[in-house]
Amino acid sequence: MVNQEVQGNEAEHDEAEIISITDENGEDAEFEVIMKFEVDDADSKYATNQYMMVVPLDADDDADEDTDEVYAFRYEEDGDDLTLHSIEDDEEWDMVEETFNTLLAEFDGEE
Repeated sequence: MVNQEVQGNEAEHDEAEIISITDENGEDAEFEVIMKFEVDDADSKYATNQYMMVVPLDADDDADEDTDEVYAFRYEEDGDDLTLHSIEDDEEWDMVEETFNTLLAEFDGEE
């Protein structure tokens, strides 16, 4: 899914942020945004990028799967317009995965 246009629902802080993503076949699917973050390292070539982690809303229907599917995107916002970009660079993917796992561990430690 490269450069996908999405439609987002304005969400309260306590409500889930739901976005609809159109795939390359023109099919819409709804996803819940579980995390957004930016890179903290000002020296990184990814320092100005924003990232979003999403899960499919129908993930509960796949009860036989051991893990939930989590998708990562680089994103840009322009007013109400949101554009997602696939992460295709291995170095960028490794950085996003490491940041996600670190933030998830910190979140789990707060509970």
